[in-house]
Amino acid sequence: MKHLIAFDLDGTLAESKQPLGEPMAVLLGRLLDVARVAVISGGDWPQFETQLVSRLPADADLTRLFVLPTTGTKLFRFEGGQWQRVYADNFSPQESAAIRAALDKGSHEQGLTEAKSWGERIEDRGSQITFSGLGQQAPLDAKQAWDPDFAKRKRLQAALQAQLPDLSINIGGSTSIDITRKGVDKAYGMRRLFESSGITPDATLFLGDAIYPGGNDYPVAQAGIDTIAVRDVAETMSVITGIIACLK
Repeated sequence: MKHLIAFDLDGTLAESKQPLGEPMAVLLGRLLDVARVAVISGGDWPQFETQLVSRLPADADLTRLFVLPTTGTKLFRFEGGQWQRVYADNFSPQESAAIRAALDKGSHEQGLTEAKSWGERIEDRGSQITFSGLGQQAPLDAKQAWDPDFAKRKRLQAALQAQLPDLSINIGGSTSIDITRKGVDKAYGMRRLFESSGITPDATLFLGDAIYPGGNDYPVAQAGIDTIAVRDVAETMSVITGIIACLK
């Protein structure tokens, strides 16, 4: 029996950087009635608040929701009527500066300095630094067209791994690369959640759209947690509907 249903956010529950659609929000509210739910992704808390938390139904049981920003290096819980940060594993200023320098060098060497971008291309999220090929606020159609076969980001990923061998570098979202401390990936985030909540891996099911070698959901499968790879938001909704029917 699964007691925790965990999800990636972008490409799984919502389109990249877009708010949860109303049908998905209603489904998640129903899922919270029969299971505990975790959402883990590369975005920081403000993104989760905009995309996920603010979109859930007013009667959703938020005490059963675990929010894990920045690839699970942070955990937020709804306690005492408000959201509380449980922990955060942040980079030092020196570590952040070294990562920024490597991203600047790598993106120039790989020809990924786009003439047009929307917002910051390098975002320091405290416990994670994220490179977005077209900027944080790029429109969805531009993001989907930029690197559909992952070739650009795989080149940059390889270059960064040579420059930053002691860090984890994972492809995520439509245009992004997420950099965390070595060993920090979504499997790490899930382990930290298990330690904090007392939930066990065998009681957990994870859904994501990047469960493939090099994808930022893949470490969850490698950790032995049961996973379902989904193509898109529509397929996720179909799977959630089935889970609700099984758990009711």
